[in-house]
Amino acid sequence: MSLGSALTLLQTASELGLISALTVLALYLSYSMLNVCDLSTDGCFTFGATVGAVVTLSGHPFLAIPAAMAAGVASGFITAFLQTKMGINSLLAGIIVNTALYSINIAVMGNSSILNMNKCDTVFTKMLALVKDTPFKEQYKLIVAAIAVIAVGVLLALFLRTKLGLAIRATGNNPDMVRSSSINPVFTTIVGLCVANSFTALSGCLLAQSQKSVNIDIGTGMVTIALASLLIGNVFMGRKKIPLQIVGLVLGAFVFRLVYTIALRLDMPAFMLKFVSSVIVIAAISVPYLKTQFPLFKRRFAQRFGKGSV
Repeated sequence: MSLGSALTLLQTASELGLISALTVLALYLSYSMLNVCDLSTDGCFTFGATVGAVVTLSGHPFLAIPAAMAAGVASGFITAFLQTKMGINSLLAGIIVNTALYSINIAVMGNSSILNMNKCDTVFTKMLALVKDTPFKEQYKLIVAAIAVIAVGVLLALFLRTKLGLAIRATGNNPDMVRSSSINPVFTTIVGLCVANSFTALSGCLLAQSQKSVNIDIGTGMVTIALASLLIGNVFMGRKKIPLQIVGLVLGAFVFRLVYTIALRLDMPAFMLKFVSSVIVIAAISVPYLKTQFPLFKRRFAQRFGKGSV
């Protein structure tokens, strides 16, 4: 592989990694902080992409961003409402919303399964126009993605330090204690899922504008990608302070996308990419556990071969 090809590969992985990092941050809030496994991620990602695409096609690429995030808030609210007010298990609520969003996304796209944005401006083409006469003209997508991730990361870190953010974290740790402290766990769950899903929808919107197209399957597998990136990020940063955890999650998203991009460059069959994602998830989950078990395995190995305990 030439140096130019390697740099191109790194740039592609960085762009996609930063965009998917927004979904990873969403999962960090819902799964790690709120302790809710939200399986509506795939549908919400597509929902943000379709709403963003429709608004972009109407000539408002910047307005597409808050519109997509509002769509994510609506998705998160319905998911949280089913859990907290209808007594539906969180996993089942996510599946129900994800299934319903498939039909809603088709309706948003005007009964079509694909939308093309090649002939309209996006936030990325706007950035290209700004930097076309600078040395950064080839990195315009990376700049937009980096701005979005930095903004969301800073806001999330600040949000989690507020009273409401602390209440959300406490709800995930011990909802009974929160309830006894006169904090409504229903409210914190709803707010947490609304915020998390707004990040997921933003991620979908940016990916759609970056690709200048959106199809009904654009969000398929995003929950797996985000989970793998989240676990990889935890390997990097572990239990450090929240700002460092957020940095670790972004690095995890980059590492996942780098491995994914390398697999594509190796001409791996398309049907094998889901298998690659599963292998990465297994590795991310099992490596920390195997690391803790290694000393025990080492002692057993030494005892079996008569070398005594280590």
